[in-house]
Amino acid sequence: MHYLVTGHTGFKGTWLSAMLLAKGHKVSGISLDPEPKSLFNYANIKNKFEYDFRIDIRDSNLLSLAVQEIKPEVVIHLAAQPLVRRSYAEPVLTFETNFGGTLNLLSAITLANSVKACLVITTDKVYRDTNLKTAYVETDPLGGSDPYSASKSAADILTQSWIKSVSSPPMAVARAGNVIGGGDWSIDRLVPDSVGAILSGKDLVLRNPNAIRPWQHVLDCLNGYLLLVDSLLTRKTDPTWNFGPLADSNRTVKDVVECLIKNWETTDTKVKIESDKNQLKESDFLLLDSTKSRERLGWHDKLDFEETIRWTSEWYKAQSEGESAEALVLNQINKFLTIDLDR
Repeated sequence: MHYLVTGHTGFKGTWLSAMLLAKGHKVSGISLDPEPKSLFNYANIKNKFEYDFRIDIRDSNLLSLAVQEIKPEVVIHLAAQPLVRRSYAEPVLTFETNFGGTLNLLSAITLANSVKACLVITTDKVYRDTNLKTAYVETDPLGGSDPYSASKSAADILTQSWIKSVSSPPMAVARAGNVIGGGDWSIDRLVPDSVGAILSGKDLVLRNPNAIRPWQHVLDCLNGYLLLVDSLLTRKTDPTWNFGPLADSNRTVKDVVECLIKNWETTDTKVKIESDKNQLKESDFLLLDSTKSRERLGWHDKLDFEETIRWTSEWYKAQSEGESAEALVLNQINKFLTIDLDR
């Protein structure tokens, strides 16, 4: 099967591309250039793509031409402006990319006869914040006050409308939680900031330490996406799906950091809790109910919270000690694929 991954130079896109390649698929990508310090560069994956187009998805003409040239059978749409803080600074860019870029892609694949299935990835933040301490289900209302959440919610609604109203290949939307794993060097993210503090021996400042999130290893999340693609290829399926961990992996920000430090076996880094007058508004409680994915797709977490943190810590620690990022990615993928869910 020939997969097209948009956003393939990003953290999740690199892991997804490597996982697809390990499964024996052909993979092409459409994305912006990667950041200099990125998993895409470190993992040496560039030359493994059938097509590697560096295109801004806001350019509808170039995007459509690229899709026609690639002739993918499956499209997984990850490309986005993914940072909440940046969305405040650049709201127009965020909406143009997350909503407009998704519209451009849907239009492009609707005209491409090769496409047999399309999966659009949004986020757990598409749900309207109701201030209730319950996990969101797929039928809960969508919303979003910050530009990132609002733009992804708009892209989610757009895709659902497209599924109902436009003659196109089978499509679905996947919403995932806080995905972590080795090789994420993005700014304003908890694990990269924590690893940076550990490596430098500096204190780590947490401004929202008690916020609860659905922490999940990137490979568990991607495994869910691929099971959903399989469903799209073989039978009619629902338009929206959650992929979040079981309740015992719903921990606070502080829990994640303390577990990372413990796994690294260092006492040089201290966790400091400080208030920030410029802190952006965030929900204190954000969880996903993934019952539908578990019951109807047979998807389950292969890694619990402790294993997720251990795998993540081991990846960064080994890479900091000189081990190849390419080997680390491949080894963890192969190990993950051999885990028996019935253990």
